[in-house]
Amino acid sequence: MLGRTDSRRRLVAVLVGLVVISTALVGRLAYWQVLQRDRLAGLAEQQTMVRTEQPSHRGTVYDRTGTIVLASTVDRSRLAGAPQKLSVEKRAAVAAALVSILGLVNPAAATLTKNMASDKGYVILAHGLDADMAGRIRQGMSGGTLPGISLEPEPVRVYPQAGGSPRTTLAAHLLGFVNSAGVGQYGVEQYYQSALAGQPTVLVAARSATRSTTPGEGVVESAGSPGVDLTLTVDASLQLALEQELLAAWVADRAKSVSAVVIDPYTGAIYAEATYPSYDANQYQAIAQKDPSRFVDPVVSRVYEPGSVFKMLTAAAGLTKGIVKATTPIDDSGTLSLDGGTAHVSDADHKAMGRIPFEDVVAYSRNVGAAKVAIRLGSTTKAAASVLYDTWSRFGFGTRTGIDVAGEVAGIMKDPTISAWRQIDLANGSFGQGVAVTPIQLAQAYSAMVNGGVLVQPHVVASVGGRDRETPAKGQAVSAKLGPTLIRLMNHVVTEVSFYRDRTLVPGYYVGGKTGTAQIWDPKLRGGKGDWKHNIFNYTFVGFIGRTAPRLVIAVQVREGTPTINRQGHIEMPVMSFELFRRIATDAITTLDLPTPSKPVPNSVAGPVLILPTTPESDPSATPSRPPATDFATAPPAVEAAVASR
Repeated sequence: MLGRTDSRRRLVAVLVGLVVISTALVGRLAYWQVLQRDRLAGLAEQQTMVRTEQPSHRGTVYDRTGTIVLASTVDRSRLAGAPQKLSVEKRAAVAAALVSILGLVNPAAATLTKNMASDKGYVILAHGLDADMAGRIRQGMSGGTLPGISLEPEPVRVYPQAGGSPRTTLAAHLLGFVNSAGVGQYGVEQYYQSALAGQPTVLVAARSATRSTTPGEGVVESAGSPGVDLTLTVDASLQLALEQELLAAWVADRAKSVSAVVIDPYTGAIYAEATYPSYDANQYQAIAQKDPSRFVDPVVSRVYEPGSVFKMLTAAAGLTKGIVKATTPIDDSGTLSLDGGTAHVSDADHKAMGRIPFEDVVAYSRNVGAAKVAIRLGSTTKAAASVLYDTWSRFGFGTRTGIDVAGEVAGIMKDPTISAWRQIDLANGSFGQGVAVTPIQLAQAYSAMVNGGVLVQPHVVASVGGRDRETPAKGQAVSAKLGPTLIRLMNHVVTEVSFYRDRTLVPGYYVGGKTGTAQIWDPKLRGGKGDWKHNIFNYTFVGFIGRTAPRLVIAVQVREGTPTINRQGHIEMPVMSFELFRRIATDAITTLDLPTPSKPVPNSVAGPVLILPTTPESDPSATPSRPPATDFATAPPAVEAAVASR
């Protein structure tokens, strides 16, 4: 008889195993269905539902009048295709029809044909179709010649005002542009992206069996909000005139670029700001492929050594310390030995003018005189450096002005508390070498010089969504009592020197300012050892104009201009920086209808005797007995410890 194969122990073990397995399965099922329910439901929803964002209507940008549109959004159409639904032959036929309707040529025609020949269920074939072109496409769709094609709404940013030069739009650098994703790039468009763009509408839609969705369909998850409008401080008429002036100067001076900014010194409002070469913001994609550096605004985003316009900062420091007055005699010796004879600075003409009043040191732009004043700012080089550096800082140099456009840079200043200055550093700084600044910083600083010492906040937007934008002042740069002296000093520059007077003054207006001409150091020259660029210079003029007192401040920069006259102490271009200032100032004062400043101008400044332009031919007394102004700053670059003269 065969033995039995069953066993109570074996049965119990099998039963226990089944119970354990069943418990594990139940526990695992509970884990997925209870503990992981929300996560799994979310994953399932992601596979069956899709969220899409529809951008809100972007706000419009107006000039200061609130009537001229500088940037707006128009409704255009986007052309899409579903080649997967069509046969190969049909795809080719549809592509050929679209190429004909759109008037495309290679490479655009080849790109559309390639996209339409793909096996994708959804492809974008064209952007920004206007109403007329979209109508022709719809006729083909309804007539059956364009199957698998759809048109979708697409907002497009446009800049309707033509600029002051061919193939440009008005205020392109200032405004920036909006890319195909609806994001502002550069300028106002980037800085105010959030306000202009608003909040998008979020839609939730179910995917079809082919995992596709119909654009624009779905349940609204978030309604969004439209973008708000901006009103700028910029005057469209003056902006256009400014751009035309810059183009003319660029051509005449064979410059790399020419920039200018017109600012209200009492409020910080920018009435015009431009650079040439500029660009057409409507064609930003083509510019991006050829020369994306064109988008950078040199007024706020590129630094340079400004040269002798910084002598007004040295004057402010000396006058504040009480070591000089306008009439204090300074010995202009032509050259000045520094650091125990290891370095020296020279006037541009390498000649001595002897003992002259400090106001003539500024007017005739004497490097040696400015360096001597800087050295006297303290009992030691360290103390003098601290005073000069503090003056720069008080006038806003070394930090961003805070202007409301994207991409502003702070400039470069060597802090003497971090890296000790030598006498040559002090001397160079006194006439604007060894520092790097932007034109907007110069405009801000000179505004403080003429408005009673207040450091204003430069800005280009007056109101956001109809609400005025507050732009409080940033503090007191210098004493208000110093303002009249600085104003008279700048007026003395353009009335004392005939070289400036004949080409700077505007009949019937009060004018003042300071020039700057500087060499350009190129580290790539001499096989990487570096050298000065030959016969190419940076030219600057910052000045004011008004009826009886300063009303506008204008900063002009000619970057890498080519002089037609280059003699020792005399470097001249067809359109000098101060001539360009006069042209812009004339345009500005006759274009803008400006109210009287809310802050009264000091009485000691009001009512000057206007000195009108004369020429030696018409007035023999106008011929100066002194040499022409020698504004050119001859100094080593910021990174070199070289002898200052060449």
